[in-house]
Amino acid sequence: MAGMSPLFRRKPSVAPQDRLVTLIRKPGCHLCDDAQLVVERVCGEVGARWEQKDISTDQTLHDQYWEQIPVVLVDGEQHTFWRVNEDRLRKALTE
Repeated sequence: MAGMSPLFRRKPSVAPQDRLVTLIRKPGCHLCDDAQLVVERVCGEVGARWEQKDISTDQTLHDQYWEQIPVVLVDGEQHTFWRVNEDRLRKALTE
């Protein structure tokens, strides 16, 4: 693999238990509640850690994401917003 072109090399995979999913939400948001159910289920299945952050208590998050909530980040990178696809999140955490 040392002589293989960087285009064809896979990035080293990260074990699901070493991943962090962040759900950015706000109180009273039904899409946020739906997203949380998916995040809890998928993270529970694959062993990934997850956290939630509230845009109503963090001005920086509010300014960045208020039009997109709920927002899901995987290891700090935006994965999706509004609706969370269970299969897509699972794939992101396991591949």
